[in-house]
Amino acid sequence: MSLAQLYDLRDAVAKRVPLRGPFVAIPTPVSVEIVAGAKPDFICIDTEHSPISDGLLTDMLRAADVACIPAIVRVRSNLPQNISAALDAGACGVLVPHISSAVEAKAVVKAARFAPHGARGAGPGRAASYLRNISGSIERARKETFVAIQLETLQAVENVEEILAVAGVDLVFIGPGDLGVDAAAHTGDVTVDALIERLVSAAQAADVPVGIFTADRSASKRWLARLSFVIEGSDALFLTQASDAAAAALD
Repeated sequence: MSLAQLYDLRDAVAKRVPLRGPFVAIPTPVSVEIVAGAKPDFICIDTEHSPISDGLLTDMLRAADVACIPAIVRVRSNLPQNISAALDAGACGVLVPHISSAVEAKAVVKAARFAPHGARGAGPGRAASYLRNISGSIERARKETFVAIQLETLQAVENVEEILAVAGVDLVFIGPGDLGVDAAAHTGDVTVDALIERLVSAAQAADVPVGIFTADRSASKRWLARLSFVIEGSDALFLTQASDAAAAALD
């Protein structure tokens, strides 16, 4: 399938269309095929917390394209080479973890967007049809590349207004797990729920789309009553839960 046949995820996020999809972290296209068969709104291939190599990532993105499911990539870090590798391989967007300042957010936009809004290099890879459509891929990327940043530190909470003012960020995504770890290590008088509310309120006041990670359907339902973007669970979580249930003692 051509990437052009997938719906424009960036546009859907901007219009606040309710979207829900999982992380995919098991390093095989088979996992993408299985998860995509359930027809989520999107998948997020997680290279931050998995051993997915660049070559394998390309194959996983191919599997998502065959299923006509938009695929974004949570990259390993905010290094430009990680961001460009995901986009050159054909991801429709990136989720960049551990962004805690406006300077870091600006660097993400610079790496993810072509001039004049950034400095991404024009590569000859899959997204450009292996040299056959570099100009077309650049124009499509200018319109459709989805850039999300993950806010998951106390510093991000402190700097949230400045981060939200950075042009070119399509969505801020809250990571409750690492935010909780950071809060537990550095403060004892502010709850994770209060920190999340601070981020959500700031994003909504700035009219910037905001999303959050959830562990299950009930949490997704609660959050989608307020937000429009949720990453729910992961393929590894689904397999763990199903395995535990299957191996439970027979009554």
